[in-house]
Amino acid sequence: MGKKVRRREIGLTDYTDFIRKIKNKTGIDLSLYKEAQMKRRLTSLYEKKGFHNFTDYFAAIQNDKQLLDEFLDRMTINVSEFYRNAQRWEVLDKKIFPMLLANNNKLKIWSAACSTGEEPYSLAMVLSSHCALKDISILATDLDVGVLERAKVGLYSERSLKEVPKSVLDQYFINEGHHYQVKNEIKKTVQFKQQNLLNDTYGNGFDLIVCRNVMIYFTEEAKDQIYQSFSKALRPGGVLFVGSTEQIFNPAKYGFESQETFFYRKI
Repeated sequence: MGKKVRRREIGLTDYTDFIRKIKNKTGIDLSLYKEAQMKRRLTSLYEKKGFHNFTDYFAAIQNDKQLLDEFLDRMTINVSEFYRNAQRWEVLDKKIFPMLLANNNKLKIWSAACSTGEEPYSLAMVLSSHCALKDISILATDLDVGVLERAKVGLYSERSLKEVPKSVLDQYFINEGHHYQVKNEIKKTVQFKQQNLLNDTYGNGFDLIVCRNVMIYFTEEAKDQIYQSFSKALRPGGVLFVGSTEQIFNPAKYGFESQETFFYRKI
């Protein structure tokens, strides 16, 4: 029993040291992510690479850029698809965009933690039925440079397109066998940029911020910090659009009111 407790203590110290070293090296604070989920995710990664603990794994990361890139890719959440949770996109199309456009015919939009680009491209496609493509400009950010590079290419498998209406598929994609290429006219509406939501400064005056299916991986402290920052980044009357498992139960704390389910308007 004593040996098991000792090994557990060593494991905790090992991960704690890893967190500190990673923060010093990359600026990423892993302590703000839910520990059990992140530790399990990274343990699986280092074991596949032949390491036995976080100490040896970090020593290798120090000298191997590919290992560092793989680490960054694993700790970020890159599961995405176009028009994810289609009913929410219908609300965006029929209610939120018309409301926002009533006050301004050129919206300032941010897709935060955009992963491989499905979300910001979906935003551009939905918005294109309300205004000309030349008037659409969307900022899309993510921590992972690798997924941003894939997003810029704009090539996607059939699986990620299952919710896309056929009319949109025909209009804005080029079929390349089992993959589809986003047309340049849509790609031009999105600017991709690396950003750490927990450390980097935010812009301001946004009409719409979309951050979906990411907050569930953060601690309550980190969520609170990000929601406060989102509120400051939105203009009065601007809207935050969150994921289907990320309902905000105390929106007034952040200066929000519920506009529609999973849509919060800055008061």
